[in-house]
Amino acid sequence: MSWSAQQYTLFERERTRPVRDLVAAIPNEAARRAVDLGCGPGNSTEVLLQRFPLAHISGTDNAEDMLEAARRRLPAVTFERSDIATWNPDSRYDVILANASLQWLPDHASLYPHLVSKLTEGGTLAVQTPDNLEEPAHRLARDVAARGPWQAKIGAVQHPQRHDARFYFSLLQPLCRQVDLWRTTYFHVLQGGPSAIVAWFKSTALRPFLGPLSEDEQSAFLRVYTEAIAQAYPAEADGTVLLPFPRLFLVATR
Repeated sequence: MSWSAQQYTLFERERTRPVRDLVAAIPNEAARRAVDLGCGPGNSTEVLLQRFPLAHISGTDNAEDMLEAARRRLPAVTFERSDIATWNPDSRYDVILANASLQWLPDHASLYPHLVSKLTEGGTLAVQTPDNLEEPAHRLARDVAARGPWQAKIGAVQHPQRHDARFYFSLLQPLCRQVDLWRTTYFHVLQGGPSAIVAWFKSTALRPFLGPLSEDEQSAFLRVYTEAIAQAYPAEADGTVLLPFPRLFLVATR
């Protein structure tokens, strides 16, 4: 199931808030080269550009639809199609930003040190990843996948493993002069009740579940999932719904 910039940006304000918090914590005041890995439609790259207006900034993504949206948004920035798993540039960067992208990749024990190795001395790796695999929205997706007529296709779908702050601190502390970690739960107020939560996750967490299904199966899956979401995230009297969303932040300076 291909990435959709249009679907992703339905909640751009909410999705951009964490990267603003992340980029604000980067200590490199005079960064000259910065890259946004998994730039999506360019909202995170724009935050990076606002923080470092004099730096040479580039962005990468592996979805052409996202790259097209990013190029329209920031025509002066260079965006290239690239997979983070095989990203291995010749040059080094003062800032490597990865906002809500590394959670899609396995083997963080190798990936994070590799990214640190691509920093200049004093450079910073800034990462934000959703920390919500045990939140109702994720648990219900797994439950619905395992008990429906689509079980043979998606019953075993699992997102890549997530790790806690101690894992990343132990991994990067020997390689970096400073490792700053924190966890924040955002409470997003969404208009449209449970359907808004489903729309949110259709562009991200639900993709591995929906991708293998036919259109009819997707519709049936989403109907059952929406019913379950309505029980887990009850709407307020005005139809709004509150979505708690925990995220893990890491700012590691080499």
